[in-house]
Amino acid sequence: MMLLSNFRTIAGARGARLLFLLAIAAGRTSQSVAADGTPPVPTDRPVSYEAFGAVGDGVADDLPAIVQAHAFANSHGLPVRSKSGATYHLGRRALTAVIQTDTDWGTSRFTIDDRNVENHRASLFAVRSRLAPVSLPIRQLTRDQRQTEVRPPRDCWVLVESNRRRVYIRRGLNQNNGTPQRDCFILRRDGSIEGAIDWDYDPVTRVEALPIDEAPLVLRGGIFTTIANRMKQEIGYNYWSRNIAISRSNTTVEGLTHHIVEETEVGHPYGGFLAVSRCANVTLRNCFVTGHKTYRTIGSARQPVSMGTYDLSANEVVNFTMIGCRMENICDPTRWGVIGTNFCKNILLENCTLSRMDTHQGVSGTYTIRGCTLGHAGLNAIGRGTLTVENSTLNGRSLITLRGDYGSTWEGTVVIRDSRWIPACGTAVQPYLLSASNDGQHDFGYPCFMPREITIDGLVIDDRNHPKDYAGPYLFADPDGREPASAARPFPYRLTEQVTLRRVTSTSGRALRTSPDPAFNTCVRVLEAN
Repeated sequence: MMLLSNFRTIAGARGARLLFLLAIAAGRTSQSVAADGTPPVPTDRPVSYEAFGAVGDGVADDLPAIVQAHAFANSHGLPVRSKSGATYHLGRRALTAVIQTDTDWGTSRFTIDDRNVENHRASLFAVRSRLAPVSLPIRQLTRDQRQTEVRPPRDCWVLVESNRRRVYIRRGLNQNNGTPQRDCFILRRDGSIEGAIDWDYDPVTRVEALPIDEAPLVLRGGIFTTIANRMKQEIGYNYWSRNIAISRSNTTVEGLTHHIVEETEVGHPYGGFLAVSRCANVTLRNCFVTGHKTYRTIGSARQPVSMGTYDLSANEVVNFTMIGCRMENICDPTRWGVIGTNFCKNILLENCTLSRMDTHQGVSGTYTIRGCTLGHAGLNAIGRGTLTVENSTLNGRSLITLRGDYGSTWEGTVVIRDSRWIPACGTAVQPYLLSASNDGQHDFGYPCFMPREITIDGLVIDDRNHPKDYAGPYLFADPDGREPASAARPFPYRLTEQVTLRRVTSTSGRALRTSPDPAFNTCVRVLEAN
C-alpha cells in the first residue's frame, strides 16, 4: 500500500493512472474516470480535493478543485475528506462548492482573501438538499393553527407570505417600510404544523415548500481565516457573503473555526460566515467564531449609523440550535454582536460563550438561553412565546433588551432562573433589567406588547461598580413614555401585567426597584415570593 501511495505522490497524474491499472489488476475496479481525461477517482472511499488538483500550500488557488471534488462527491453519494495539514487557498473567483454529502475538514486550514474578489456576494460553499421543491395548495392559515388538510409527500419546511400586509416596519435611523407578512414552519406528512403560525393569512399569496432530508448531513472541523475586505464605504449597506451558506434541513456543523484578520479602517459588513437560511433542524456544535470590527455609514434616515456585521446568521429557520459555540473578547465594544437572526421559530443556545444573541425580526415559540455567557451586546428579543434564561451569565447593559426599533414587543412570558447579570460588563451604569421603549406613536405593522408575565427565580445582579448617588437597579425604565399622561397614543403598547420575584439579590446590597416613573409603577403588579 505504501508503494501505491508513492506513485501518486511522485508522479502526479501518471502515477495516478498507474495506480489505477494496479488496482484493476488487484480486482479493485470501483473507479470513475472524468470526462476531461483526468486521473480516475476512487468511488469506494471519501473524495479528496487533491484528486481534482488541489495543492494545499496556501498559495495556489484551490477553489476550482474544491468545487469539482464536491460535484463529484454529490454525483456519487460520497463523503468528502480534506488532507490533514493542508492549507487551501480559496481564490478571488466567484465559484461556489455545492455540498450535499458529509464533509470532514479535520485540521485543514482554509485562507479566504477578500481584498480583491470577482463577486463579494457569491458564497464559497453552499450546503443544499438534493430534494426538489414541491407545490402545496395552502390557501388560508390562521394564527396558531396546528393542522391543515394539505398532505405533502414528505415533511417539508414551508414559507407562506401575504402581500396584503407589511410587518416589522422599522423605526429609527435604519427606518424602512417593513416586509410582507410571512411565516415559516414544518408541515408534516399528516398535515400537522410545527412552529406556531404568527399571523392570519386570508389569502396566502405565496407558498414555498422544501422537503426535509431524513438523513442528517454533517460538516466537521476546518479552520477558516478571512482576510477582511477593504471595500470603500458608501451610503447604505453592502453585505459580503464569501461564506458557508446552509439551506439544507437536518444539518449539523461541528468543530468549525472561523477567524477574521487584517481589518482596516475601511470595509463593509458581512452577513454571516455560517449563514443558515430557509430550512429546519440545524445545529451548530462546538464552533469557534469571531466578532467583526464595527463600521459606520449613512442610514435610511440620512444620519450616521453603525453597520451590523456578523459571523453567524439565521433567517427563516425552524429549530435553530447552538451548543458549545464560543468566541473571545465578548466584552470588546469595538466588535459588533456576533449573531443576528430573523423570522425564526424555536431557538436554543446551550453552553455558548458569545458577545450577543439577537432576534431582529422576530422569533416565536421557544427562545431559550441555557448555561451561556453573553457579552457586551447582550440578549435581544422581539417576537412571542416563552423566553427563558437559565444558569447563564449576561453582560449587556440590560439583562434583556426588547428592540425599540421593532416596537419592543414580546407577546408572551419571560422566565429567568439561577442566573447572573453584570451590567455593561461591569461598567458603572444605572442598570435597567428589561430595556423596552414604545411611546405608541409608530405603526410597526402589528400590536405591541411587553411580556405579559415575568418570573425571576434566582438572579444575582453584580452592580458592585455603579454611579454616584446610586439607589439600586430598576426592573424597567419608562417603557411606554407615559409622560405627559395626556399624550395621544394611536398605537398602544400593552404593559406587563405581573412580575414575580424570588431570590433576587444585588452585590451592592440595594433592592430592585420597579421604575423611575411613578405612573408606570401603578400599572404593573410586582410580587415578592418566598
